[in-house]
Amino acid sequence: MTHIDAGAELDPVHPVPLPVSVHGLSTAEVAERTARGEVNDVPVRSSRSLPEIVRANVFTRFNAIIGVLWLIMLFVAPFQDSLFGYVILANTGIGIVQEWRAKKTLDSLAVIGEAKPTVRRDGAATAVSTSAIVLDDVIEIGPGDKAVVDGVCVEADGLEIDESLLTGEADPVVKRPGDPVMSGSFVVAGGGAFRATKVGRAAYAAQLAEEASRFTLVHSELRTGISTILKYVTWMMIPTAIGLIISQLVVKQHAFKDSVARTVGGIVPMVPEGLVLLTSVAFAIGVIRLGRKQCLVQELPAIEGLARVDTVCLDKTGTLTEGGMDVTDLRLLDGADEPYVRAVLGALGESDPRPNASLKAVVDAYPAPDGWRCTESLPFSSARKYSGAGFSESDGDTSTWLLGAPDVLLADDDPALTETGRLNEQGLRVLLLARAVRDLDDPEVARGVRPTALVVLEQRLRPDAADTLRYFADQDVHAKVISGDNAVSVGAVAGKLGLSGTTVDARHLPAERGEMAAALDEGTVFGRVTPQQKRDMVGALQSRGHTVAMTGDGVNDVLALKDADIGVSMGSGSEATRAVAQIVLLDNSFATLPSVVAEGRRVIGNITRVATLFLVKTVYSVLLAILVVCWQVEYPFLPRHLTLLSTLTIGVPAFFLALAPNKERAKPHFVRRVMRYSIPGGVIAGVATFVTYLIARHHYTGSGSLGAETSAATLTLFLISMWVLAIIARPYTWWKVVLVASMGAAFVVVLIVPWLQHFFALKLVGVTMPWLAVAIAAVAAVVLEVLWRGIDRRFAV
Repeated sequence: MTHIDAGAELDPVHPVPLPVSVHGLSTAEVAERTARGEVNDVPVRSSRSLPEIVRANVFTRFNAIIGVLWLIMLFVAPFQDSLFGYVILANTGIGIVQEWRAKKTLDSLAVIGEAKPTVRRDGAATAVSTSAIVLDDVIEIGPGDKAVVDGVCVEADGLEIDESLLTGEADPVVKRPGDPVMSGSFVVAGGGAFRATKVGRAAYAAQLAEEASRFTLVHSELRTGISTILKYVTWMMIPTAIGLIISQLVVKQHAFKDSVARTVGGIVPMVPEGLVLLTSVAFAIGVIRLGRKQCLVQELPAIEGLARVDTVCLDKTGTLTEGGMDVTDLRLLDGADEPYVRAVLGALGESDPRPNASLKAVVDAYPAPDGWRCTESLPFSSARKYSGAGFSESDGDTSTWLLGAPDVLLADDDPALTETGRLNEQGLRVLLLARAVRDLDDPEVARGVRPTALVVLEQRLRPDAADTLRYFADQDVHAKVISGDNAVSVGAVAGKLGLSGTTVDARHLPAERGEMAAALDEGTVFGRVTPQQKRDMVGALQSRGHTVAMTGDGVNDVLALKDADIGVSMGSGSEATRAVAQIVLLDNSFATLPSVVAEGRRVIGNITRVATLFLVKTVYSVLLAILVVCWQVEYPFLPRHLTLLSTLTIGVPAFFLALAPNKERAKPHFVRRVMRYSIPGGVIAGVATFVTYLIARHHYTGSGSLGAETSAATLTLFLISMWVLAIIARPYTWWKVVLVASMGAAFVVVLIVPWLQHFFALKLVGVTMPWLAVAIAAVAAVVLEVLWRGIDRRFAV
């Protein structure tokens, strides 16, 4: 709160005159500091650089393994047997291109969504980018602004700063000139200015911005699960590959080149090399798709996280309603004089240089009166639910006024609350104008106020809010409206949007987390929620096992956004909310949220599906290698055979399936669910293929060539892999049927076109063995179908 000399000449915008000492730096001083490197040169919100993208996609553990094997094959085997290396080159190139596209999308959106602090230079206020701030710059701050550098307060007009994100202390700290201002903190009430004392990497904000806004592919259950799978695959590969090498090179004593080719043919398919690539591509394409809808994903796993959400907490103002409001009625109390009340409201509007949405509506409706001067002010705070100001009126009288929530300022039995309740039931917002009998710096200034008028505001409903709420209901996502406004009013707004359920006044919620969680499960709309309560409510829901998304745009939402599993901020929201949110809706459209949820579900559901395809191949490859070592026989396949099989049954189909629509809510325990299907699928495929191979060796005894035996084994493995693909592709749509059929047709073409037969060393000999291979594959497919359906029933959730 600030006291002002009633006789001072005031700037109509700033209630507090600006001392000459804090008019800011001159252009020459800025240039001098820039030349010395005293600039806030922190990394802007960005993704990885192009060299980092290339390194991340090229220099991987499995690319190194495949690369060495590829070089070996180039020297010891025909070109056909080194095709797998070219496939890896193409896949890596696709990954680089897609992530580069995602980077450009993110960077362009980040520039749009970047906050521009206001600094004073040459005596004027100027908006500059965060990186243009220099040492000793004077930076203006108001409600919702984040301190981007460390500094010392030089002006304060009721300035209250929340440092909870840094210190964990929930209560706002009142700042006065000379007090330190920590970067990463944000303003909850009042306004002022501070001088930058630490910029660039010396300030805490550098680490905060870099950590909170980096494009990342880590710290998600999906990618952590894939890393876990790859770790186990590596452990299995090493001993299996060693045994296979010894078996093929030493025990069988075949020609060196042929033994090397078949050894490599056994090792290459153990590597699920496309799985990481496909995950990165799916995420990158998700970023690009959402970017086209003006949705900035500040942390990539947020796409995945929102797909797992089962509860979304919505702030009413700015989310269900548009930011603006209109004054629709002024109801006088106790015989108040209307022209005088209009003058008071106009003066209150001008007294705040940074009015909130409610006060802006008052400013638009009531012009400032002539001759009134603000002598003291109390900025609006979400915690206290009112603002105030003292005036020296045109006739020389003085008065002190409060404007805020009627049910906070008035006693429970005040008759004005009855009228307020009727208005709230219509979904209208009501502010009470009351004359205070105490000074504004009195902690109990709201006690004993004299109600003078009710200001009735109408909020503008977002036209897309009802459809979005219906989408969440259809997707079994529970919506909870959490607002600082009157509970009845919020409930009426929710009702207009088709959201039914119990309305609760948060002032009556139990403080104990377990009891609060039970009340939250039962209720739908919550009013009169304080900022700290919002945070507690998110924690209570999470304690019940809910995955919680929180939307908001105001400074009172910051703590809850930070603690929620996924924080979603409107682009027009305060700088503090955009800084802590993982997703920013730059066009302020609540209707974009279903697209984000759908994108997350598409990525997670489809990657889970295609991961099963890749890991079935890994399991049967390891099993085949073990069986070959145990039976002391030649490995049945050359690399070209498995390149063909992988391309037709995994590579091409997986790419399309990973980008298909998928509305199923993401489920936890990714590794467990994938391995639940991959291990039995791979075991059945490996055993059936090896049985066919052993029978074919006996059937073709004396032929002197492995070609016929390999072809029969390849046919069995292809048919089983196609059945796995057919199961994974369910439920069928026309394009999935075409996809599966075209893969089968491509294999038939290889079998019947002579030059392709020669190229891939595949030729079915006779009639008996090929049909026996088909019969074995059919039996394996039936067993696989029965087994997977049993798993579905056993672990249905």
